[in-house]
Amino acid sequence: MNYIIKLLLFIYQTRKSWWYTSTCRTKARFIRTFLGSFWLGLSNLLSIAVLAGVYGTVFKVTNFKDYSIYLGLGLVVWNYISSSVLGSAALFENNSMNIKNSNINPIFYVVEEWAFQLQTFAQSFSLVLLVLSFIKVSLISNFIIYALPGLLNLLIFLFWFPLLVCIAGARFQDIYQLVPIIMQLLFLLTPILYKKENLSSLAWVADYNIFYILLSTIRDSMLFGEGIMLKKNIFVLFFNFIGLLWTLIIYKKIRKKIPFYI
Repeated sequence: MNYIIKLLLFIYQTRKSWWYTSTCRTKARFIRTFLGSFWLGLSNLLSIAVLAGVYGTVFKVTNFKDYSIYLGLGLVVWNYISSSVLGSAALFENNSMNIKNSNINPIFYVVEEWAFQLQTFAQSFSLVLLVLSFIKVSLISNFIIYALPGLLNLLIFLFWFPLLVCIAGARFQDIYQLVPIIMQLLFLLTPILYKKENLSSLAWVADYNIFYILLSTIRDSMLFGEGIMLKKNIFVLFFNFIGLLWTLIIYKKIRKKIPFYI
């Protein structure tokens, strides 16, 4: 526990550094574009419009407005989850020179990536939420009142789970190839383009899909505007606590071996 406390203290003490470097990455990403980070939200809106039109027709949706909101919220949250996990597989490998030639704790790069993905999500989600609120005005108020606990759980999860993927990727490079395949399969198995009820007898798959649980606590709270996600949020918080503790213990054991793996 002393090591974990020191590690968390290190993350807190270096917060200005990793937030600054992640912000620089965010700015550099669109440095020569006219619309800048507006492209993040615009690309999501275009995807939502196309997918809502195509799959709304395929699934014979009767209410395109409600379906567009359902799909839009699910898609923007899923993109955040997917990009965070995909970006973590080769994270230590991509920073191998810095890790080998400096005394900086490798977890610095994990937190920097976490901050970068958070900034990307905030920029895209804010625009999508603003546009969808013209269809359903209560989305913003529901997000503030009911969805924040779910968002907090998502932020915690997307710290320790990508770290776990980082550790696995450093030890076994097959993870680089495996993670994209798994995420693509999970996207198809997660009720984003369709509702859970459409799975029929396979609906139990969603009940054990942690990505869907995280996504649904945010989306359902915003759609229905009720505190119906309390039990699910408490379960996810407990799951996050166990996952975070377990991952940091593994990191402690492997910390000194990371430079030799990459």
